[in-house]
Amino acid sequence: MPGWHTVDMDDDLDSLTREQLLVEVQRLRAGIREHRDGTGHELCWHHPKLWGLLPEATDPVPAVPAWPQFMRGCVRYRQSLDEQLPDAPRSTREFDDPDPAAR
Repeated sequence: MPGWHTVDMDDDLDSLTREQLLVEVQRLRAGIREHRDGTGHELCWHHPKLWGLLPEATDPVPAVPAWPQFMRGCVRYRQSLDEQLPDAPRSTREFDDPDPAAR
């Protein structure tokens, strides 16, 4: 993937001790687990907190699809969950329902 990784971006790791590297790995794993464990409508949101785990001080603004293209993408994403996770539990909870018991 072009642009995915460059040595210069990760030069900060060269100066870290073993203990500091372990702390960094644990911090990154916690962020990945938090993202992985997202469920329901959490799967549909913009995730700057996850990207904030990177050392680069950037705040990229995504290209946002127009509504028709966006909605087709949402439908396709949901269809992919049926294909990839056919036995996953289903929920009728609305995205703005604050009651987690309503799942």
